[in-house]
Amino acid sequence: MKKPQSTGGSLLELVVIVAVALGLALGIQAFLVKPYRIPSESMVPTLQIGQRVLVNRIGHSFSKPSVGDVVVFHPPLGADGDPRCGVQHPRTEVCSRPVNQRDDVNFIKRVVAGPGDKIAIEQGHVILNGKRQKEPFARPCGVGEGCDYPDEITVPAGHYFMMGDNRGSSDDSRFWGPVPNDWIIGGAFATYWPPSRIGLL
Repeated sequence: MKKPQSTGGSLLELVVIVAVALGLALGIQAFLVKPYRIPSESMVPTLQIGQRVLVNRIGHSFSKPSVGDVVVFHPPLGADGDPRCGVQHPRTEVCSRPVNQRDDVNFIKRVVAGPGDKIAIEQGHVILNGKRQKEPFARPCGVGEGCDYPDEITVPAGHYFMMGDNRGSSDDSRFWGPVPNDWIIGGAFATYWPPSRIGLL
């Protein structure tokens, strides 16, 4: 006849199961997929303030970002308060190089140009390698500060030019420069909150 399991043994087994499950959840978040809350209106209309997305951390280790990808990354130091460019540049050009130190904060933006691409900005629209891009996801900024940079720059090797979809309300690479590949955390691939906006990006 099988001996019934003791209450102490059942409790220990439950504790072990919960600990393993918690460890797996933390491991997945740390190394595979991480949730991220949208903190500002810079990605409107694509992403709203408070919306939550999932970021693929491991995929970035095997493939480089592409133009059009929405990514989470560390911006250059000061980008969240007093953005500055790493080099002197004329007002008709975007910032071509960031400061050397990264910030600890996380930003989410769209990749609009990659290594070796030439970029200029016209009324908030990207002119990539001489061609105005079709950007149905973007809210243009019209005319004003940050809207027009007619003289193109070349994105340095190993760097990516980031812009928010809300072109008139986004602190991005226009002001503090392209982001080194090593500062990119991963690509946002889905939104899971609120329920009405669940879906792939």
